[in-house]
Formats: sequence, structure tokens, C-alpha cells
Amino acid sequence: MQTIYAMHQHKSDDIEKEEKFLFQSIENMQDLYLLMLSALIEIQNKEEEYLDLVSKKHLATKEEKNPSLKFTQNQLLQVLKSSESLLGKMEVRRINNWQVNDDVILYLTEAIKESDLYIAYMTKTETTFKEDKFFIADLFEKVIAPNEKLYNYLEDHKLTWLDDVPLINTMILKQIKKVNDIHEEFLVPRLYKDEDDKDFAKQLYRKTVLNEVELSEKYIDKTPNWDTDRIAEMDTIILKMAICEFLKFPSIPVNVTINEYLEIAKEYSTPKSSIFINGILDNLVKDLKKEEKLVKTGRGLL
Repeated sequence: MQTIYAMHQHKSDDIEKEEKFLFQSIENMQDLYLLMLSALIEIQNKEEEYLDLVSKKHLATKEEKNPSLKFTQNQLLQVLKSSESLLGKMEVRRINNWQVNDDVILYLTEAIKESDLYIAYMTKTETTFKEDKFFIADLFEKVIAPNEKLYNYLEDHKLTWLDDVPLINTMILKQIKKVNDIHEEFLVPRLYKDEDDKDFAKQLYRKTVLNEVELSEKYIDKTPNWDTDRIAEMDTIILKMAICEFLKFPSIPVNVTINEYLEIAKEYSTPKSSIFINGILDNLVKDLKKEEKLVKTGRGLL
């Protein structure tokens, strides 16, 4: 949707170029995933370095000479640091942002140490793996993810990341909470489920762009009280993509298509767009069924 919208804004007809941007943006999602996880690792590293440095001070206090290692030895953080899957992927994708921008990490570390979550955690003498895990999950969700300095860095580094942040953070949280043991390998999920998954993105993009005129004709007569110039451009793109799935992707259930695009409309278009789009798609589905043009394969797809 965003790629097609960008094409319209730039008045571009270079499908190959925009398709390249589409897949680059998808790959950047995995870089964001790796970057957010690497922040946890780097925070632990920085705190480890700080404690070691402070303990060697000439006039170090008793507490500084024997600091609590509870945070730096957190068992979930140890799982991340020892994950060959995670470290290997970070190396391949050259995720070294925090070595170059350690001011963000230092800022995050201070925010963590000032949080009630950290203070409460550090008062416990011993914790189980489960407690360590949920402490990091809470810390990520309530302190790190919403941090304004981190958000500003992501915005400056790659604008497309801003739309991906909620999805990526949710994925990381779920993954952290599923780890059950310190010896468990933390696996980086595949970017695409399989080649068909990747091909779907390509086909949806291409079939929508190459058939925009045909697709727009399907909803124009469903909006008699609307001048087509007054319909929000994002709404027209959402309608075309949904209709494209109706007509050219027989394996996708109608209800799945409608629900997905209504959610997208709520997130990216005007406040009333989802109601407007829902009405058009519902009417269109009824007409397509009557005309026997809605061909779906498999059980329960209509």
C-alpha cells in the first residue's frame, strides 16, 4: 500500500524500481528487529563495562568494589548474548549501529536504572529464569520501546521503520516470553514463511498496479454520492488492493481480505474511511457473487 501510494505521489511508472524499494523495505523490517534486540545486548555490555571501570577507581567505595551483578547476569540477556542465530544474523546484516551511536544506549541505560522496574528487580537477592525473563520483557515494553530518544534515532535513521516499530516490538515481546530455559537457543525468525509468501507480496503489488483502471471501475458505481476526486487517495488504493485480492487471489477468503483492509484503513486513512470502505466492499461482494465472478478455491472461502 505504501509503495503504491509513493508511486502516485512521485507520479512514477517505474514498476521495477518501486518493487525494488518494496522488498528493500521488507528487508529493513528484519534489520529493525535485529537492531532492537541488539540494544538489549549492548545495554548489558555497557553496564558491564561501567561496573568494571567503577570497581577499579582509586577511591572506590565498598559498593563500587563489589557491585551487584544481578542485571548484567540476567539469564534472559545471557540467552540473547549466546544466541548463534541472533549474533550470526547481526553480523551478516552488519547491525553495529550502537557501537557508532552509543549515546542512545547510554541514555537508555540511565532510563532503565531510574525505573521502578529496575529498582524493584535489583532489591531481590535471587530470581528464577522466569522472573528474569519477565523483567526484561517488562523493561523492553515499558522503558525501552517507548523511549523518545530511541524513537527519534529510528526516525532519523530510516523513515520506513516508524510504521514497522509496533509490529516488531510485539514480535520481540512474544518471542522473549516464549523462552523457557537459559540453554534454549534464541532463533531469528525467517523474513518470509516460504517462497510463496515472498511471491504473494510481489504479485499483490504488480497485479494492483497493472490493473488499477480495471479495479477502480469496480467501485466507481458503488459511490454515486461521491465525486471520485473527493475520495481520499489512500482509500482508493486500499479499495483497489482489496478488490485485487477478491478477483485475482482465489485462495484468500473474502472475510480475511475485508478485515485486513479495514484494519489498514483505521490505521492509515481518515476516521470514517473504514466505514466507507466496508460499505463498498460489502456491496461489491454481493454483486460479484450474483454475477458468479467471485471464484474462491477451498472450503469456507466465501
